[in-house]
This record gives sequence, C-alpha cells and structure tokens, in this order.
Amino acid sequence: MKHFIDQCRQLIGSTHVLTDSSDMTSYLTDYRQRYIGTAAAILKPANTEQVAEIVKLCAQHRIAITPQGGNTGLVLGSVPDQTGRSIVLSLLRLNQIRHIDDINNTITVEAGCILQQVQNAANSVDRLFPLSLASEGSCTIGGNLSSNAGGTAVLHYGNCRALCLGLEVVTPQGDIWNGLRALRKDNSGYDLRDVYIGAEGTLGVITAAVLQLFPKPASQLTAFVAINSVEAALALLNLARSNSKDTVLSAFEIMSSYSLALVKQHFPELKQPALKEHPYYVLIEFSSQDSEAANCAALENLMTIALDTGTAQDAVLATSLAQSNTLWQLRESISSAQAAEGKNIKHDISLPISQIGTFIQQTDALLQQKFNGCRMVTFGHLGDGNLHYNVSAPKNSSIDDFLAQQNAINRVVYDSVAQFSGSISAEHGLGAQKRDEILRYKSPVEMQLMRSIKQALDPLNIMNPGKVVQPLP
Repeated sequence: MKHFIDQCRQLIGSTHVLTDSSDMTSYLTDYRQRYIGTAAAILKPANTEQVAEIVKLCAQHRIAITPQGGNTGLVLGSVPDQTGRSIVLSLLRLNQIRHIDDINNTITVEAGCILQQVQNAANSVDRLFPLSLASEGSCTIGGNLSSNAGGTAVLHYGNCRALCLGLEVVTPQGDIWNGLRALRKDNSGYDLRDVYIGAEGTLGVITAAVLQLFPKPASQLTAFVAINSVEAALALLNLARSNSKDTVLSAFEIMSSYSLALVKQHFPELKQPALKEHPYYVLIEFSSQDSEAANCAALENLMTIALDTGTAQDAVLATSLAQSNTLWQLRESISSAQAAEGKNIKHDISLPISQIGTFIQQTDALLQQKFNGCRMVTFGHLGDGNLHYNVSAPKNSSIDDFLAQQNAINRVVYDSVAQFSGSISAEHGLGAQKRDEILRYKSPVEMQLMRSIKQALDPLNIMNPGKVVQPLP
C-alpha cells in the first residue's frame, strides 16, 4: 500500500493525497453522521487524465475505489466500507464549466461542479437547468448523475437521466470514454450513457457530462393549499393538469401536517402561511413562457374551482418571488427539521400515483399496529409518485430501542410498497444500505442481469464494491 500511495503522490501531488485521519474524517463519514468507513487515502485528482491514471494504479494493485462528489447521499453509496483496502476518489477538483451552447441549449460540465454552480451558469445565459434539490448548494453533478437524482422539478423536466445528453467516463480499466455528444437523437448502438447513470459509481467514474438547458420561464407562481386527505390531493393534481393548458405544472409537492409542524418547531424564523391546520398541504408551482398575468389567471382559476368543489379547504398564493421562496423553504426544511427532532428511519419510495392514498392509509395503520406511537413524517413529490415516507420514534421513547427495530419497520414499509407495485428506492439509490434489501423485491432474472453487467464492465470488482449489487461468485 505504501508504494501505491507514493505513486499517487507523484501523480497528483502530495497536497492532494490525504492520509492523516483528521483530514480524512469528513470524506469517510456518511451524510447522516451514522456510519464511518475506513480508507487508505483520499485522492483528489485535478482532471480526467489524472482520474484515469489513478484508476489504472488501483487496478494494478487491486485497490477498491469509492468515487465521491459532495457526499450528500443517504444510502451509504459514497463512503467506503471498513476493510481499509480502498481509496476515496474525490472529484471536487473537477469543477470546470467546459462549454455553454445557448443555441443548442446545452452545458458541458465536470463531475465535481456543485449543482448550484451549474444552475447559476445556465442563468448567466438566460437559460434554466431545472434540477433542484435541497442539497443543491453542496451536491455535485457527478453524484446527481450517479444516483439519477430527481428533486422537485421531475414532474415537468424529468430526472437526471432525462436531463443528460452525453457523458465522459473513466472505465474500471482506466480508459477514457468520451461520450460527450450534445445530441438529442443518436441511435447508433447500445446507450452506454444510461448504463452509467444511476449506477452509483459501480461501473466507472463519471468525470463530465453534457446537460440540457431550457428557456427560463417568464413567470413562476406558487400556491400553498390546505387539503383534508391524500385523495383530495390527487383530485387537485388532476384539476391542476387540466387547468395548465397555457402554462406548465412544474411542481406538485405534498406534506403532512406533522411535517409542517416540525418545521415550525425547529425553524420558527420561517414564516408559515396563514392557514388553519389541516391533515395535508400541497405546494403547487405553475410556470409560463408567456405573461405573468396569464399564469396568474390559470392558478387563480384552479384555486377557485378547487375551493368551490371542496377539493381544497384553503389556499395562499405567493404574490412575490420572496413569498414564493419562503413557501419553498418550508418544504425544503422538512428533512432538517426531522433530523433536529431526532434520529429517524427514512424511506425513499415510488408508487403508482393513483395508489398513494391507499398505500399511506394501509401502511400507516400497519405501522401503528406493530410500533404503536411512531410518528409519520410524510412528504414528497406527489406529481411524479415519489414519497418520502419517514418514521420517527414515539414521543419520549428510547431512540436506541426505536432504531433497533429499523429492519422490522423497513420490512413493513417495503412489503407494502411491493404490494402496490412500487419501488423501494425512487431517487436516493441502493448504495450499501439497500443492496441486500432489493433482493426481496427484484426477480432473480433481473438481479442476474445486473450482476452480469457488473462482471462484464468491472471484472476485478474495484469500482465501489459492496454497493448496489454483489458481483457474480
């Protein structure tokens, strides 16, 4: 290992090879501060060529690689295991905006670019890069692509896979595949881009990408709506779709009353809308390329119909960008508020949209039967079927005792998800946390196909081993 570390120092400079434990801790600790891995070193290359040379050295010495961006993942996909026979490959220095083509509506960026940096670069040429996440100030494009991130704009723009046209990837052999094609049509063989997106670094290292840009909306308006049930939210979603003919329904988020109460408790400085308490709330965003007046008329018409029919109980319309940002901040602060309340058990699931109400009703009841008093923090992207269905411990109970039941709680939730033909991972990925869990819910044929791809591309099993899928024996 010493010889390998010395070679790395010669390659990228001693400053960018971290071996002191105090320097390594932040790279080895998962985002939720619950797991700490070990590694021989943290390597911070400056460009794709250095990444390729590091991978070649790792293949030669049979050293595992954990690619890492902003380390904001929630399923232990971006931290190493505890064997100590791996390195963390930090891509944060690959942070250049390589090219913006405002005619083709594309931007070519390196994997270490922070998402907010890409959003700002798009804005500088009067364009929109629509991927939006609560962690956009720290997560990286490479990590977004590796987990096929979703966020709040999937309803209209799609997830990361839909936003990416081309990739640059370093293979497990240290070769560089230049697939940075800024094409919307390219039917010239297997779509290698889609193999790497969502693979969580298990098949290669994404080092750059061509991303799609969109015209900036001339108007974006937000409404915060009180409703009595998830079924009412689904009815409101159908109304919103039918009333957005001249506008775009760009976001439709749901949050339970308890979710919002946690935000009020832990972030009292955030101004809450002047609405009476109801079981659920919906955040709706309409966007338009036309005038703000037309957009406002569409949203007001929707609210009039929803209130007159009893679909909605009350509503607040943002009349300024500042008010809209405040409403969005309430939604984006739910995870932080739940963390401030105490440790919890997260579930990032997706379901057929029409089944979400029945799923919540049935699964809530099952959890209360088996884990009486558990508190449900339910929120998410209702418009695309992605629910963050999180479970907090009963009030005044032992957190350790509660977390000891995590596997049993997961089983109730995931079995229910399977019953409704859903997925146990909507946008967070599998990582190490759900790698074995997925075996219960994917067919042997599907798992064998995944293992075959892993074996074919990474026969030495050095790319993020232990994540997503176990290799063939």
